[in-house]
Amino acid sequence: MFTAVGSLTVMGVALGGLLGVAARLLAVDEDPLEQELQAMLPGSQCGQCGFVGCAQAAVALAKGEAPVTLCPPGGKAVAEQLAKRLGVSVDLSHQEARVPVYALIDETLCIGCTRCVKECSVDGIIGASKLMHTVVAEVCHGCGKCAEACPTDAITMVEIPRTLATWHWPKPAANKLH
Repeated sequence: MFTAVGSLTVMGVALGGLLGVAARLLAVDEDPLEQELQAMLPGSQCGQCGFVGCAQAAVALAKGEAPVTLCPPGGKAVAEQLAKRLGVSVDLSHQEARVPVYALIDETLCIGCTRCVKECSVDGIIGASKLMHTVVAEVCHGCGKCAEACPTDAITMVEIPRTLATWHWPKPAANKLH
């Protein structure tokens, strides 16, 4: 028995060391600009921008292949941040400042088709086939794809009410001292 445990321990240490060396030798260097742009994006991975996730959108932004206004959930604020970081000018007059929203299901209209569940990228909808569904508001990032998929129009996008629990101080403006 000690032989088996000892041999497995030796194999584990040897293979772990081999994986550690391989990780250092085969590491892919990432562009720091891409990582910084990805941190500015909401991270909801909703796909509304036309890319699979925020990481691919950040790569396209860094290469100049996508406009800074590509993120609908981020709205005007994210577009301004991206334009400032990339040093480009952008006309945001047609962009509206978005308020945070979440999906709300009218349970009297829900037929339990599960189309909304399949569209939700954050698993924010609870329910099963032929049963009523509901949305976990804390998880929902407000992309609206579930509302588009609903055949009975049972899903509406509702503004998150301002309460003491949801209100946040606005970020201070950057003051430059000269």
